[in-house]
Amino acid sequence: MASPDAPRPSIFRHRDFRLYQLTRLCAVLAVQIESVAIGWQVYEMTGSALALGYTGLAQFLPFLAFCLIGGQVADRVDRRIILAVCQSVMLLCSLLLLVFSLGHIRDVRFVYGVLVLFGTARAFYSPAGSALTPRLVPPEELSRAVAINSTTWQVATIAGPAVGGILYGWAGATGAYVGSASLCALTVVWILSLKVRTGRASSERFSLSTVLAGLRFVRRQKLLLGSITMDLFAVLLGGAVALLPIYARDVLHTGPWGLGLLRSAPAAGAAVVAVLLALRPLGGRAGWKMFASVAIFGAATLVFGVSHSLPLSIVALAVAGAADMVSVVVRHTLELVATPDDMRGRVGAVNMMCVGASNELGEFRAGAFAEHLGAVPAVVAGAVGTLGVVALWAWLFPELWRVDQLEAAAAREPQPEDAEPVGAAPSP
Repeated sequence: MASPDAPRPSIFRHRDFRLYQLTRLCAVLAVQIESVAIGWQVYEMTGSALALGYTGLAQFLPFLAFCLIGGQVADRVDRRIILAVCQSVMLLCSLLLLVFSLGHIRDVRFVYGVLVLFGTARAFYSPAGSALTPRLVPPEELSRAVAINSTTWQVATIAGPAVGGILYGWAGATGAYVGSASLCALTVVWILSLKVRTGRASSERFSLSTVLAGLRFVRRQKLLLGSITMDLFAVLLGGAVALLPIYARDVLHTGPWGLGLLRSAPAAGAAVVAVLLALRPLGGRAGWKMFASVAIFGAATLVFGVSHSLPLSIVALAVAGAADMVSVVVRHTLELVATPDDMRGRVGAVNMMCVGASNELGEFRAGAFAEHLGAVPAVVAGAVGTLGVVALWAWLFPELWRVDQLEAAAAREPQPEDAEPVGAAPSP
């Protein structure tokens, strides 16, 4: 029997897992580069905070409309094919934005239209990507795979905005969109190189009932429901990403490179925590730690809101990102442990829908508030709202507050009547 202290074999020995990490890295880099270019270009063209908010709304509405359907598709169609098709559509979006820049088109509605197409593709991409990971590594290595997934995402989210800011400063929006399109093309190639074939995980007929099965599952899993909804409302109110172009230009008086640093800061903080949690798991009192981290997220956002110093703003955003990563780990661990494979696409869709609401709808909320109140009051009010969410959720979900070990708590959650037991083999 191997000693518990013996070195574990590298998880990167699995070929498809290595390729999938390259895919994720390039895909997230492309999105982050594109986001910096879109944010700066739209604000430069319009000078409107509400116009920035609409960039989030344009992505969120189609994502909301199709995400649950995307989850059902992910449980019925080979997930590799779904990812390849969706990434091809994202490549088309990058090329359309390149045309927008090269053609000197000044109608911002063109950008919104492209973002609607992008949000539609992401509604199918996100559930399939979330559900694919358990098929790439053995079950006993799943927690390590999730940690690597998070680290890859954070690394790309750190580098992407910085690269986007540099490309925009060097070659304008055109350079940023060329870089994004090139990365999307690489991503399509690597997805098609995967050997894994997931086939059909669920044999249920496509219907409104099966589409909504993920919602029913989450509603009955109180710990999962509490963790997802607390993150949803905390980031919906406290998110300030949409307003970073305004802060960069009008509050902190910097340029695209400064915007890139601001956008990278939350991911830098999150990456540090992701590595630490991969080396030293969250351990006991996980519920209390999650509530504390969301409160820190709100407090750090408040500091950012009132800051007029670029270094202080970067530090505050990094602390906010670090705190948010704890919530991400809790939520994803509860989701993976409690969800059987034939439901992972649909449950992942519910989670992604809430993440999309907190991010993209939060961007619209921030833009709308800033249009009427100003950028600084909008961020400060949102941060105070986040702190209120923490207090309210501690009262609404006391069982989440009292969670000790995540894996044990999730395994004890009651299984819904329409789901197979955790660990059961996929339906034929």
